[in-house]
Amino acid sequence: MKSIILGGGCFWCTEAIFKYVYGVDHVIPGYIGGKTVNPSYEQVCSETTGHAEAVKIIYDENKVNQNKLLTIFFKTHNPTTLNRQGSDVGSQYRSVIFYEDDIELKSFMVFIDKLNQKNTYGARIVTSLEQKTKFYEAEEYHHNYFEKNPLNGYCNMVIRPKVEKFRNEH
Repeated sequence: MKSIILGGGCFWCTEAIFKYVYGVDHVIPGYIGGKTVNPSYEQVCSETTGHAEAVKIIYDENKVNQNKLLTIFFKTHNPTTLNRQGSDVGSQYRSVIFYEDDIELKSFMVFIDKLNQKNTYGARIVTSLEQKTKFYEAEEYHHNYFEKNPLNGYCNMVIRPKVEKFRNEH
């Protein structure tokens, strides 16, 4: 099993998408990239910790490869808006990929460069590439948020359409 950590805005949306990907074993919402030890959701939302909402995706590389996960990541959020996904605004919602070493960094840079060369999104990708720091698992109520809160307005207006679009395309 391998893992990748991605931040594509609200981790509720990102988790909901990747749970449906063949070869993904587990998706864990959490916080990474900041300075505060063991931050809370409220602290991260205050933009004082530097953390991003992200998901740690644990996957079987014999069933799904990293490039497929990156393709899904870029298709299911807007990588051209800085610190914003729809109405979610703030550095905690930044588009970000966390890398382990120089090999991963180079791989991610090449992937993004190809998307930019093709002008895939009609604007330059602003997804940041950041060295992995400690990943803090989010509070339990954030896990499987979409499934646990099907009547929540945010789930119905934002997450459900993203999930349905993904499922229809894949």
